Amino acid sequence: MSQKIYNVLVLCTGNSARSIMAEALINTMGGGRFHAYSAGSFPTGKVNPFAVEQVANLGYPVAKLRSKSWDEFARPDAPHMDFVITVCDKAAGEVCPVWPGHPISAHWGFEDPAAVEGSDEVKRRAFTRIFRHIMSRVRVFVSLPIDKLDKLAIKDEMDDIGQLPDKEA
Repeated sequence: MSQKIYNVLVLCTGNSARSIMAEALINTMGGGRFHAYSAGSFPTGKVNPFAVEQVANLGYPVAKLRSKSWDEFARPDAPHMDFVITVCDKAAGEVCPVWPGHPISAHWGFEDPAAVEGSDEVKRRAFTRIFRHIMSRVRVFVSLPIDKLDKLAIKDEMDDIGQLPDKEA
């Protein structure tokens, strides 16, 4: 009997940094139980090079990364999503996309490291910090006993993960 593989869509506005890093982390840390994708409501069309750096450090194949519209996942031939996670920062006034349908959804807000100004080293530190925050939440998510929980319990767990304090992984 094969184990179900859960599809996860990580949404943000620009799909250049946070959602890209979350996609790679879920795919890497998920132990084959998850297939993560990312998209944006208004994609920038390019992946931030500092996000690429973080993902490359995981050993994740960066050639797979691209900034894309969520429209790709709304087509009839798109994979069915089991989970949709938004990662934009509502506190900063960003408008988070809303996904229609019935996947289990949650909001895990993170500051946008792409908005940090300064030297490359300042930007790199911001990306490293946010990457670690995303990693700590992904670690909890991928360890959930999804196959043993009902949909409401999973939703509660997902919401709780979004409330976890930002800390280093």
